[in-house]
This record gives sequence, structure tokens and C-alpha cells, in this order.
Amino acid sequence: MPTSPVALSGRSRCRQLELLAPAGGMAQLKTALRFGADAVYLACDRFGMRQRADNFTLPQVKEAVELAHGQGAKVFVTLNTLMDDDDVEALPEYLEALADARVDAFIVSDLGAFSLAQRYAPTVDLHVSTQASVANAEAARRWHDMGAVRVVCAREMSLDAIATLRAKAPATLEIEAFVHGAMCMAVSGRCLISSAMTGRSGNKGHCTQPCRWSYALVEETRPNVFYPIEEDVRGTYVMNAQDLNMLEHLDELACAGVDSIKIEGRNKRSFYVATVVHAYRQVLDGADPAQVAPELYTISHRPYGTGFYFGRPDQSPERDGYVKECLHAATVTDCRANGDGSFRIEAVCHNRFFPGAELELLSPRQSVEALRPQGVCWLPRDPETGATLPPVPVEVANRAAERYAFTSPIPAEAGDFLRSRIDP
Repeated sequence: MPTSPVALSGRSRCRQLELLAPAGGMAQLKTALRFGADAVYLACDRFGMRQRADNFTLPQVKEAVELAHGQGAKVFVTLNTLMDDDDVEALPEYLEALADARVDAFIVSDLGAFSLAQRYAPTVDLHVSTQASVANAEAARRWHDMGAVRVVCAREMSLDAIATLRAKAPATLEIEAFVHGAMCMAVSGRCLISSAMTGRSGNKGHCTQPCRWSYALVEETRPNVFYPIEEDVRGTYVMNAQDLNMLEHLDELACAGVDSIKIEGRNKRSFYVATVVHAYRQVLDGADPAQVAPELYTISHRPYGTGFYFGRPDQSPERDGYVKECLHAATVTDCRANGDGSFRIEAVCHNRFFPGAELELLSPRQSVEALRPQGVCWLPRDPETGATLPPVPVEVANRAAERYAFTSPIPAEAGDFLRSRIDP
């Protein structure tokens, strides 16, 4: 049950926020849990808004739930696409299978899906998706009366509007809000552009992101209305929304009455999930947001903003594409003490790194540490048997997805990430 925002304030309240992380596949789910997520949200092969993600089969959902519950975390399954009659007919069996897997909640936007979930999976909590655009207390109260446990705020809401909703909505209704990640040009996501231009519906989970495309403008005639647009040789990106970043405002969200903070990113890989969850976990655990904030610039992102929380959001019309300060160099698979105070680390290469060149170690609930790998060796496998062959010393680790070993002055654990700085 959520606590009244007047009962607690500041950091003490901030620490009670649930950290909800995306899991586009099993690898991302394991990473999210390891780096401190309190809950994860995921989708199966149907009914989710991110059909390009790896997603989960129904048997994998059961495995995911067992893994999460074993670590004290919850699993929410998205069923928030636009539902037609064929979808509705397929839902009952789907809902029963997910209930048997013991998922904790469904994230739903369609009233028909909501009704069927109550009928075929009555033990599963119901969360109202941001796709439903809940932006006022009356709508929140109605969803609660129908059986919703939580509403995900429409992304058009300001911080003050969320506080008003919290004050007027039933005390037992939980409030969830997005805090980080890509922003749809249509904000809460009900966009028809992809469907109109490509025949692939974003509301069915197949968005082609035409709002990120470059457009060359010929002429626009709107008497007495002037909208400045600058165009370079690539065109212009007038619909390109900034990414959301609320890391430095978690106290304000908590005091407004938010119960759960949500990270966008089911199309993202594990390195992204680890970095973002790690940053938000540190702040929730009491770290200074200003000191943690630079971490979020190490991963691929568009220019950051705060969405509608403090006024109208900005676009990035000058360019599309991502910027980042680091590359994912490798993922640690094993670490053993050498007996002389150093450690032998094995890792799978993602981007090249060099002996003696500085890498940064990203590990759960710890500050990032620097290390310089020494004695880097490639660990080849026999292509027929898979057996590990003798190590081969190398001057650069540059075989993607291949295993390497090296000596490190500091330890690591399987599942940690190594990153390298990009030269400015």
C-alpha cells in the first residue's frame, strides 16, 4: 500500500521507491535483477509494444518468474497493444498460462483485455498502462473501482499534476511513472505515423520510428503562423524527442506520491540495462545524484531532458542518432585469485581493448573502478569439440563474442561489465 506523500519526504521517501527495469530478454532480466531492480517488466511473443525485442516464450516466463521471485523481485507482463477481435480470442489461454507462471501483474490498456484478465487470471494484479493515458484523478479512481492496483501515469503529466492525482485518488492505488529512456514523439505512445507511412503499427508493437527520420522540407503555408525550422544537408528532425532523464529528481517524484519509477528500454541490450539500473539504484540507496549523473552519459542516448515534469519538453531537431562516452568492451564470465594479489579475469569481448589500456569495471552496488588488463590472451575453442585450446597471447582483443583472459589488479564477478572510454 502506498504511503501518503506528506508522511515522508526527502531521501527517506526516495528510498521507498520501487525500481522497475525493462527486460527485453532473459539476459537483460538477469542483468536487471543483479544490478538492483525491485521489479522487471517484459513481454511474450504477442501483445507487447516492443516486438523487436527478444521477448519471452511462455515457458521462459515461468523461468523468469522463478528467478525473480528467488531474488525477492516481481515480474510484470505487458499486454498493452491495440487489441482486435483476433487478439481478444487468443487472450484467455494466454492469460491462464501467465497466471500459472505466477507473474505478479499485467500491464494493460485495453478494457476488453482488462475484463478478460479479471476472468481468466483473477490472482494477477492489474496495472493500467501509460497507453491508457491516465492523466487525472477521476480516471485513476474509475480504473481503481474496476479493479486496478496501479496506474502508470500518462507521460504528458507534470510533477504537480501527479501530486494532485495522488491527493485525490484512492490511497490504495499505486502510482508508477517513467523516469528514464527514449520518449515517443506521441509521448504516451498512441501514434499512427508508422502505420500510415509503412503499414507497421506502433500500437501493435511494430513501430518503425518515423519520428526519428530525416525530412527535407519543401514548403508549408500557414497564414500568420510561423514555426522556425532549420535544415542541413541531411534534412531536419522536427519530431525527434529528447530522451528522459530524471535521476536528479527522484526525491521530487517520491514526494509527489509516486510509488514506482520505470526505466524504458526493452529494445536495449544488457550493458545499457546494467548502467541505468546501477545509476538509479545508487541514488535510491542514498548516493548523491550529482555524482552519479555522469554515468548516464556513458551509454548510447539522445540529448537528455525531463519530459513534461517541469513544463513542455524539448525536441532535438538538429540531428537523430545517439551519443555516448563509452563502449561496452567485455562481459566478465569468471574471476580467480592468482595468489599474488592479482586476479585472472575471463571475459567475452564486445569491442576491442588493448593490454595496458584503461578499462572501467561496472559491478552491482559499487562505484566504478578502473583497471588496466595485463597479459591479454585469446581463449580459442576447438570448432568441433568446443574444448578450450591453449591460450594465445595477443596485442589486442578484437574478436567479438570470443573469450579472452587477462590479469587484473582488482577482482570482478561473472556478469560484471567492462567499458572503455571513447576518445573525444
